[in-house]
Amino acid sequence: MVTLENETICISVSEHGAELRQVTGKRENTQYLWHGDPKYWKYTSPILFPIVGQVVNSTYRVNGKAYQLPAHGFGRISDFTTLRRTKDSITFELKYSEELYKSYPYRFALQITYTIGDNLVKVDWNVINLDDKIIYFSIGAHPAFMCPINPNERLEDCYLEFNQVEDTEIMKITPEGYLSRDREMYLKHTQKLSLSQDVFKNGVLIFDQLKSDTITIRSNKDSRTLSVRAKNFPYWGIWSKETGAPFVCIEPWHGHFDYADFTGDFSEKEGNCQLAPQESFHCGYEIIIGQ
Repeated sequence: MVTLENETICISVSEHGAELRQVTGKRENTQYLWHGDPKYWKYTSPILFPIVGQVVNSTYRVNGKAYQLPAHGFGRISDFTTLRRTKDSITFELKYSEELYKSYPYRFALQITYTIGDNLVKVDWNVINLDDKIIYFSIGAHPAFMCPINPNERLEDCYLEFNQVEDTEIMKITPEGYLSRDREMYLKHTQKLSLSQDVFKNGVLIFDQLKSDTITIRSNKDSRTLSVRAKNFPYWGIWSKETGAPFVCIEPWHGHFDYADFTGDFSEKEGNCQLAPQESFHCGYEIIIGQ
């Protein structure tokens, strides 16, 4: 476990999955990141790579050959190495291996950098194509935040605030956990999504038409807030356990789950990123704590 700390914030990151494990606001002595209690969900902030969500029957095809990947890929269950470290930042790297090549037939390097500032954590991703052909992938964040932030409150005391007025649909999920072709109107000329266990009764909320680039957890009873700011991400997921849990995930993605009826090649999958040989893909998001 690696710890970075300044006057306002302290974070811890594990080399396993390069997973953010702690975000503490020092001024208010508040833990903002979910602590990974396996009673509800054992992860805290897994990286989703090289897929977001599930491929149908855990199987996808590249040039006519079938490969297997677990939900959200192998990034979150792989051991990264520390590439470099400064006083305020740490960079981890995962590179292709012969073992990974059996389930993902591309040569790549994935670098994840965490940088702390005044009341914020900046997360940067860099995917590098080390192959001699185009590679395809999706990548996404899955951070879980304490909600309510104040443990003496209820989920129903909280809401999500979008930084733009939204009129948008959600992409619906099938009972098996794949995308349906159906959509549902969800946010109607509002910046607010009130939270309750019922919000997540059908699983994750997936948006592909948001104007907002910042989503904030707020309470009707407490001034502390947590924001995720992610510019130029085409998809967002919002999730918590449908059975109830004291956290909410705010997830910017490049890519999404398979459609239930998708049978094409991985190169044809909607939402996937692609990289030519020796090219790099950069993106990132910020976690901002406030009072």
